[in-house]
Amino acid sequence: MLKTRIMPTLLYRGSGLVKGVGFDAWRTVGAALQAVRVYNLRQVDELVFLDIDATREGRAPDYGLIDDLADDCFMPLTVGGGIRSVEHVKRLLEVGADKVSIGSAAIEVEGLVANVADRFGAQCVVASVDVRSTPEGWRVARRSGTCPTDLCPIEWSRRLEAEGAGEILLTSVERDGTMQGYDVELCRAVSDAVGIPVIASGGAGCTDHVRAVLREGNASAAAMASVFHFTELTPLEIKAELRGDGFPMRSSSLW
Repeated sequence: MLKTRIMPTLLYRGSGLVKGVGFDAWRTVGAALQAVRVYNLRQVDELVFLDIDATREGRAPDYGLIDDLADDCFMPLTVGGGIRSVEHVKRLLEVGADKVSIGSAAIEVEGLVANVADRFGAQCVVASVDVRSTPEGWRVARRSGTCPTDLCPIEWSRRLEAEGAGEILLTSVERDGTMQGYDVELCRAVSDAVGIPVIASGGAGCTDHVRAVLREGNASAAAMASVFHFTELTPLEIKAELRGDGFPMRSSSLW
């Protein structure tokens, strides 16, 4: 049985970590290396590191930074931001990333997801799908949610799966940073449409929110940031509560 994963998200901008609301109003929340070391001690299942300005600024990934972080990261590390080629992915894997998150480039660079999956395997590819609510329904947004598209997230997720993505990182832009709960309906619609794991993101504020998106939204994993930055709740506490509810959790003694 697939284990339920709790995955802190680190959003990197400039020279440090930030957290905002709705992909805006960014607040500085600390240093990346310090956060990695803390999450090692807190025995999280996986860590997601996203350079939120790299794509918008036309920059390649910061390989030196990822190399430094990976040296201290004793859990699977997913890295996103600035990835636009197979060579970018190759270099990230060489410096210590375990998976890559591809969002805007999956839309803008024809065949990128398929080429990366063919070269490195589907298990390496986490397709990032940022979603905004519009009068026409849910629509995918690119470039950190700033550029709307006409793509339906359900159909787009199916296409990403067909191209070789191993997982979907599904983020509700409106819920991001609010700590008012995930968009359970959105997560259920995408999860039921694909056969690969869906990582719910955007809105976690307590264990009840995580429980709801796993049980009612059919998510395979839950990514979160604000709940760890701005509350006393820890990954171990969330995992303990979920384990008590019968969710299959990874052992807390892996790291």
